[in-house]
Amino acid sequence: MKGTVENLKEETYMVITISREYGAYGRSVAKALSKRLGIEYYDVDFVRMTAKKSGYSEEDVSREGETLSAGSRFINSFLSTSAYNSSYDEIFLAQKEVVLELAKKTCIMVGRCSNIILREAGVRTFDVFLHADHDFRKAHAMELNEYGKVDVDRYMDRCDHWRKTYYRAYTGHEMGNYHDYDLSIDVGKIGFDRTVELLVSLLKDMLAD
Repeated sequence: MKGTVENLKEETYMVITISREYGAYGRSVAKALSKRLGIEYYDVDFVRMTAKKSGYSEEDVSREGETLSAGSRFINSFLSTSAYNSSYDEIFLAQKEVVLELAKKTCIMVGRCSNIILREAGVRTFDVFLHADHDFRKAHAMELNEYGKVDVDRYMDRCDHWRKTYYRAYTGHEMGNYHDYDLSIDVGKIGFDRTVELLVSLLKDMLAD
């Protein structure tokens, strides 16, 4: 099948990156594209692989590998001016190495500043940003049930804020700025199934080039 890793020439490989708001089906879209296009996708795998490379625990990487509060950013910036590297910096550097290693073949990556990391490395990418209105994302957040005892609205706002802060701190860019993506999709308006179909129709031809 066209679009599988085996049928792609090494010099023409492409990495699909997916940035997303919390609850905008980033992981689900990546999984569906992986199945339809016959290529690997990486999301939670980053945690295990980064932990192995960095020496930090999977719990540390899961907590600090893509989220950064305003307070933590201030402390992190202060520590980074000294000879000391914060855990955030060390985990990001290890995660960056993982992103670059995985990009040696065609694949799909979710988050982890992968669009900017790969662009700066000169890797051919197709960068997608998934978003939706609050109510749509809240309904999916409740299905995911990851918020524990925290109010779901507060949890969503916190996840979005921490992801944006992390992205800004390590790329110098604003998450969601259309200049940094090839395609921005309102999953709430288009729907999950149509979002997948749209991306499959676009990417099949691109992967076959």
